[in-house]
Parts: sequence; structure tokens; C-alpha cells
Amino acid sequence: MENLIIDMAIAANSQALERELNWLMTVLDFRFRQYFRQEPGEQPEMLPAPEMSGNSAFENTIRDYQLTEPERIALAIALAPHLRPQLLDVFYTRNSTYDRGFSEFGGLKGTNFSGFLPTVETALFVLAGSSVAGRIAAAALFKIDSKLVESGLIRLSAPPGDEPLPSAQLSPGRDFLGLFTTGVSEKPDFSSNFPAKLITTPLAWEDVVLDELVHDQVNEIRLWLEHGKTLMTDWGLHRKIKAGYRSLFYGPPGTGKTLTATLLGKMTGRDVYRIDLSMVVSKYIGETEKNLANVFDQAMNKHWILFFDEADSLFGKRTSANSSNDHFANQQVSYLLQRIEDYPGVVILATNLKSNIDEAFARRFQSIIHFQMPGPEERLTLWESAFSHKSALEESIDLTSIAHEYELSGGSISNIIRYCSLKAIDRGDNIIRRNDLLNGIKKEFKKEGKVK
Repeated sequence: MENLIIDMAIAANSQALERELNWLMTVLDFRFRQYFRQEPGEQPEMLPAPEMSGNSAFENTIRDYQLTEPERIALAIALAPHLRPQLLDVFYTRNSTYDRGFSEFGGLKGTNFSGFLPTVETALFVLAGSSVAGRIAAAALFKIDSKLVESGLIRLSAPPGDEPLPSAQLSPGRDFLGLFTTGVSEKPDFSSNFPAKLITTPLAWEDVVLDELVHDQVNEIRLWLEHGKTLMTDWGLHRKIKAGYRSLFYGPPGTGKTLTATLLGKMTGRDVYRIDLSMVVSKYIGETEKNLANVFDQAMNKHWILFFDEADSLFGKRTSANSSNDHFANQQVSYLLQRIEDYPGVVILATNLKSNIDEAFARRFQSIIHFQMPGPEERLTLWESAFSHKSALEESIDLTSIAHEYELSGGSISNIIRYCSLKAIDRGDNIIRRNDLLNGIKKEFKKEGKVK
């Protein structure tokens, strides 16, 4: 059944995209005839676009965003290399006077891709030809706050150095590319260019034990996720408070910081991406900002929760900038802080020690939540709920006394239960033995440098 639904989505999208690309081919033909032969006629943006009468994901997106014909032309140009690359081969037309390509066509050469990769310059030519006024008007489609860019429908790669802005490569947003083809939005792959990983969990809120104060503070984030748009838009507070919500989680490892962030996403239907700061921070000047920009640019309008684990590696106390390295490190932090403040979604920074975070940064957070080591009652709840229903405890095990005697985090308790359960399976039974349980506790204390 699921395969049938996917096949139907692909068929519906294919038909709509075929019509859109055929229309783009007509627009290109008109522009080239007009440009080289000076044929009179209407501008390409006035050529009638296909009607959006179907129910494909592509057509629904056009309707939802109320795209104008110039915006649809720009989007179709961005999609062409992925769907019908030969459509743009016309831009390989050479200028016989200078024995080279035409500057006004823009475009880039790919590393492996043999076709024409469009730039903003390409779209400006199609939309405006040689008209300066037309180019200026069309350039508004590609501003950072424009509908196409802000929504993520198209992506612009920043041109190197001081090259003109129209030399930025024009690409479709990857999640929209998947939506327009298979009917399912693509998730970005974890890589050096996108150093963030989607995190999920099969657990539920009853599987994480939080004290009442922490629970109330976490609930404030949930309220923002569910009602923030109403607060900002309907209540008009966008004029008085900054968009987005920023929170600092701090406390020992294994106390539920990551799980809580993941459950907030699960509860509110949002993807949670954990940013790997070891991949973000680069010794090369400008690379850290570039790596972070890739994450924030893709996240901007997708309502993701961004989770920065071990945040003190980048947000630690700032140095006095006595060296050039200190200066650039502080620059990186300032850039990240600005992107976090401008992000309209939820950003969560996590650290083991609050004192590791610069106080100037801490003042920027809407909430600072302390995930403490669980007390005896919380530990008992964790012990009682964590064992498999297929296992049985040896009669000599007293979970109440174990919970009171051994101060362990939820993460450590999970590790101990994994160890004991594997020992039972290896013996060929389902009995959790007291000796294995105590050995597991000793292993956890040894890992943490504790003696018991």
C-alpha cells in the first residue's frame, strides 16, 4: 500500500513537472529569439504558465506559496539540471566575436556533472534580457528575505571573494527536490558540509525522569513550540520580542539532556538535529562560519530544533584576544551567537557545567535548565522501569536499597541494565543476577573515576 502511494505521488509530480519544464523551454526559446533577433513580443514572464489544477506536491507548493510567474521561472531553472539537464544546453551558445560563452548567461561548470549549472545571472537573463531596470526588479527574487530564498525553495551558494552576487549558483532546496519528485521531503545527509545529525528516539516522556522544576521549565519550551507563532503574529509581539527560543541545558552526563531535546521534537512533530561541534569548528579562517551557515540556512524555515551538544567547546569563556588565533576564535563565537539569535526556531545548547559557559552568552537564553543527578526516588523509578519485561530479577536484588546506596545517572543505569541483560542472555536464561548488577555498577563508577 505504501509503495502504491509513493508511485502515485511520483506520477502526479512527474506530470506537473513535465508541464512546468515544457513551459520553461518555451520561455527560453522566446528569450533567445528576442535577444539575438530583436523580435518584438511580450516578456517571458508574461507567457502563460501552466495552470495548477492538479493535486501533486509540486502544484500544492506553487499554490501554498502563491508563486508568481517570475518566481516559477526561477524555480524551474533551478530544477532543470536535476530533472531535464539538456534543457539548459542552449546556454552553451558561444559568442563568435570573442570565441567564448556569453557573460550574460552566467552558469558554472560542475566537477562531475557535464551539464550547465545555472546561477542567478542565468535567471536574470531569462527574466529580463539586457534590460537594466528589468534586472534590478528581477534581482529582488533572490534577496535573502525573498519568498523563494526564505522558504528554502531555492538555495544560493555564496560566490567566492568579491565576485558579483549574480554569480551565486542557483539550486533547489534539497527537501523540496525530494518533495517535488517522490512526494517525500529529503533529509540532509550528515557530512562536513552539513555537520548535523537527525536524532530520534523510540522512548516516551514516561521513560525520562525529571524533577518537578525541570519538568515545568521544559514545558515552557513546549508551549513556545506549540504557541509561539500565535504569540508573535496574532498577538503582535514580533515588534517587541526576538523570534525564536534559546535554552541552555546543563548537568552531568546521562541526566536526560539529549533525550529531553529529542522528546520535545517528537511531541511537537519537529525534527531535532544535533550539531557536531567537532566538525563545525575549523582551524581554517572562515570555514567554521561556512559550516554553520549550511546548517542554519537549511534549518531557517523548517521548524527544526537545533541541539548543540558539548556547547562549551565553542561557547566557553572568551579569551582576551592576545593572539590572532584568539581573535578568530572569538569571531567564530560571535558569528554563531548572531545566527542563534536570528534563528526563529528553538536552539538548545547543552553542557556538563554551567560555569564553562560565558556569562555574556547565558544572558541571551530564555531559560537555563539544570539537569541534576536523580535522587533516590527518581533512581528507583529508573531502575523499576528500565528492565525488559522478558527478564526477571534474582530474589536477592533489592532495587530500593540499590537506588538509595548508589548515586547513578539515568544513562549509567541504562548501561548497567544492558550489561546485566547481555550476561543473562549469554548464560541462556533471563535472570538478572545480583552479582552482575553489582559488577555493572562498579564498571560505571570506574568509568567516572569514582570509588565505591
